[in-house]
Amino acid sequence: MLPLSARAALSPCIILVCMGFGACSSTAPRAGIDAGILLGAWQVDLRPTPDAEPYYKEFVVTAVKDGSFSGTFYDAPISEGRINTDWGKVRIAFVTADGSGAYYHSATLEQGKLEGLSNSTGRGFLAYWSAVRR
Repeated sequence: MLPLSARAALSPCIILVCMGFGACSSTAPRAGIDAGILLGAWQVDLRPTPDAEPYYKEFVVTAVKDGSFSGTFYDAPISEGRINTDWGKVRIAFVTADGSGAYYHSATLEQGKLEGLSNSTGRGFLAYWSAVRR
């Protein structure tokens, strides 16, 4: 173990190195994971409980570029669509809105299926949803 004085001298160096690595990371798609896999139409199941009948709507991704995407979800235009592939999976977040306010959505793509959450601050609920490619 290094003496205390040596550890104190190294602390700023370690912080600067860590900050440098953080500055190099981004939410742009990482090589090897093609965020373009999101493109196209998805059938979303929005059933309110696991034992409820399926309630299907559509999620359509029309463009993917530079860590962002656009399209529609539940017939509403997507804003602030973001993609993160830094953790070995495609993860997304986006916003839609209706007369009650904004809905904040997020999802992870695993084995061809999106599993997501939608938070409605205007209506006061958090909903689980899943989607498969049409």
